[in-house]
Amino acid sequence: QVQLVESGGGLVQAGGSLRLSCVASGGTFSSYTMRWFRQAPGKEREFVAEIGGSGGSTGYADSVKGRFTISRDNAKNTVYLQMNTLKPEDTAVYYCAARHWIVTAYNYWGQGTQVTVSS
Repeated sequence: QVQLVESGGGLVQAGGSLRLSCVASGGTFSSYTMRWFRQAPGKEREFVAEIGGSGGSTGYADSVKGRFTISRDNAKNTVYLQMNTLKPEDTAVYYCAARHWIVTAYNYWGQGTQVTVSS
């Protein structure tokens, strides 16, 4: 069983930056592909970014490409989301999720961290 805990959210002005962290426990971290998702009020949850177990492969939603960077430190069991040039439309609860390489579903989720971008 993997537990995920996000942190780093907060209130920031448009154009600012935040770095989210997600610390994992209970599994072999490098065996998990990690994703960040977000959900804004009244909207469906959407994919933000993904990183492979070794950190060598990444992917991004078009809406954040060039502004957000996902990374991981397997020695610290942590995945990060560096968010730059934030926009009001980035306001959402951000969740990290983990998928073991042997399965197809993201079975493990954190509790989320709120990001609010003011205009």
